[in-house]
Amino acid sequence: MTSPRYIFKDGKNLRCRLCPHECLISDGRRGICGVRENAGGRASLPYYGILSSIAVDPIEKKPLFHFYPGSDILSVGFLGCNFHCPFCQNFRISQEFAGSGEKKEPSELVGLAVKTRSFGIAYTYSEPVIHFEYIRETAQKARSDGLKNVLVSNGFLNTEPALELLPFLDAANIDLKSFSDDFYRKELGGSLEPVLKFISLAAGKVHLEITTLVIPGRNDSVEEIDAISRFLSSLDRDIPLHLSCYFPRYKYNERGTTYGDIKPLLAAAGKNLNFVYAGNIAEDADTLCPDCGNILVKRSRYRVSTPGLNNGKCSNCGRNIAVVR
Repeated sequence: MTSPRYIFKDGKNLRCRLCPHECLISDGRRGICGVRENAGGRASLPYYGILSSIAVDPIEKKPLFHFYPGSDILSVGFLGCNFHCPFCQNFRISQEFAGSGEKKEPSELVGLAVKTRSFGIAYTYSEPVIHFEYIRETAQKARSDGLKNVLVSNGFLNTEPALELLPFLDAANIDLKSFSDDFYRKELGGSLEPVLKFISLAAGKVHLEITTLVIPGRNDSVEEIDAISRFLSSLDRDIPLHLSCYFPRYKYNERGTTYGDIKPLLAAAGKNLNFVYAGNIAEDADTLCPDCGNILVKRSRYRVSTPGLNNGKCSNCGRNIAVVR
């Protein structure tokens, strides 16, 4: 097992500097994430290699719409999270640590990806970055075997470990849960600025897509979505933004998001970004050429075709299209 990283002695305690919480962990306790431990004054990773979920998923489920569209990818989940979102869709593994999980060494997971003929491995479902050591080692082995590495994360990671991990990643979908620091602090137990910094670091280094779960009455104003899209546009207008519908889950009982709620937000974001999608709903899933409107990628749930792509260009007008295939 790889030795714990970014955990240091701090008096009689340990200080974890992996994520911006920078937890001070006393003997016998764990950090906010629940997976980084002080065991008798020594850093311990009690859940190293413990996978809560293993499945082969369509890449569109991550969601990634511009990265190997129509392909399946081996997807693995973990236990724990450094946020405590009251609307978490996977709270049984992120908050409650339900189930025992299955242990796999990095080499075993890479071997499974090869066996299932997946083009890569997606680290997803609950928060992967708190298992930094496992992901880094697995991603390095996967890269050496010609596999792609995909991170689905909240992006709440300090700069130094982020810069260490990004060279081993090929794509990422980051949850930008709001553009309000107050929302991050009160609802999630985190902060906005580190997430924006991680997104800025990842842009240009990996294929990047962003997801915002739209919750009625919480983060669904046109002004907030406009702010999110303008921030992303300042990095690259071609970054795809997924505005996903929320459904009541865990501690939230607000009504579910409808397409009627999403539609004006798609229009607002579309003024700043070339590719904006509705998530968790069937509408507005096709990829259209920003210049001529030609259907580049057609999606019917997880049935995907690419009728309008020709060697990275729109087959109708010749515009360069940022879709990795």
